[in-house]
Amino acid sequence: MRLSAVDAQAAKLGLSPGMALADARAMIPALDVIAADEAADRKLLERIADWCERFSPLVALDAPHGLFFDVTGTTHLFGGERAMLETVRRAIANQGFSIRLALAGTGAAARALAAYADGTIVEPGCDAQSVAPLRVAGLMVDPAIVYGLHRAGLKTIGAVAARARHELASRFGGAFVTQLDRTLGREDEPISPRHPLPDCMTERRFAEPVVTDDVVADTIHALAESIAGLLEKRGEGARQLEAAFFRADGQMRRIAIAMARPTRDPAIAARLFHEKLDALANPLDPGFGFDLIRLSAITTEPLNPQATSFDSRENEKKEIDFLIDRLSARFGATRVLRFQPQDTHIPEAASVALPAQYSAPSKLTWTAMRAPAEAPRRPLRLFAKPEPIEVMAEIPDGPPLRFRWRRVLHAVSLAEGPERIAMEWWRMQDSMPTRDYFRIEDEQGRRFWLYRDGLYNRETSAPRWFMHGVFA
Repeated sequence: MRLSAVDAQAAKLGLSPGMALADARAMIPALDVIAADEAADRKLLERIADWCERFSPLVALDAPHGLFFDVTGTTHLFGGERAMLETVRRAIANQGFSIRLALAGTGAAARALAAYADGTIVEPGCDAQSVAPLRVAGLMVDPAIVYGLHRAGLKTIGAVAARARHELASRFGGAFVTQLDRTLGREDEPISPRHPLPDCMTERRFAEPVVTDDVVADTIHALAESIAGLLEKRGEGARQLEAAFFRADGQMRRIAIAMARPTRDPAIAARLFHEKLDALANPLDPGFGFDLIRLSAITTEPLNPQATSFDSRENEKKEIDFLIDRLSARFGATRVLRFQPQDTHIPEAASVALPAQYSAPSKLTWTAMRAPAEAPRRPLRLFAKPEPIEVMAEIPDGPPLRFRWRRVLHAVSLAEGPERIAMEWWRMQDSMPTRDYFRIEDEQGRRFWLYRDGLYNRETSAPRWFMHGVFA
């Protein structure tokens, strides 16, 4: 049992991570120890990373205790590099965390400087000179390699960099040389941000945190207008928008909406966000207030201007799409489905239900199955998987007379069929038997749609029967 982390008071008393718990208790008998929880630590780090997206949209984890920001082109928004570092330090420290940070040309150099030269800002192209005086532990390599470097008399990164590359590679491996080059700024390793960079985004910062729903709604509408202007210049419309709400106490919440067709209408976006916020099972809690609200276009598509149409069907399609968007925002995209026909005559595969927001209109048309005055040929409720039934008596090559389904015995009074449906042998690896379907009505007036699996054979004493659906 070893210490994985210590607080400031324990560090002042001489404790450090990696120390054996027995030695720590020998030094401080009244030591308060809590079991380490790596999963909870990572969850906390992810929560901090989400909140830190206020400083840069490109934030990556540097487990177990670090974060990478790519702040290229964003430092001027905070008054320069030094002002930005102090803003980040103050914001994290106000949440009760101790923080060390640095700004360099590569992630490896910034990590080493943050650990051993807190607050350093490296000028472009000066990474090697900045990290040269640091201890070799700043390379963040295996402790066995650090021990080997010490035995070789190499105590600083500059001393290691002065040695020939082939010597280091033969002694410590090629991966060590690659890490050394990254720390010296000779080779860059792009970070892997937790969230992809949106196509475009806009945000609003508040001098005083806001808490009222009206201000939040007005802000979303204003941001939607701003992002509509950006999309109009690019000739695009948004299919998915995401609003990020940054609280002053370090919490962050994302709310996303999707549209059935690309749009840049601010009123539609604001209405859909209103529907989404009203339907949240966990309502949006402002806490001490939001000091930043950001709106991002996650997915965009080309949107060409269209002339106003007098076709009522086109207007109906737009209204239906907007209704689909509203229902999807309130209940979820997977709960609003559109049935589309399929090019097959197998009953259970003749149609498919797809999310209405993400399914394009099918080129196939529905085939009429009956005349206007004819009884339905297909049941209202069709089982996805046919259920076996037990036939007590049947007519040879005809319908059953009595059958048991779900422990209930049914006596047949009327029957119609068979309707013979052959399986699509050209699409299946295993041959499937032909089905003979019957429409059945029992003595209580209940109507069923069942079939015999395979053609009738006089030598077969008990053919298999299945219930495939029930009529209304």
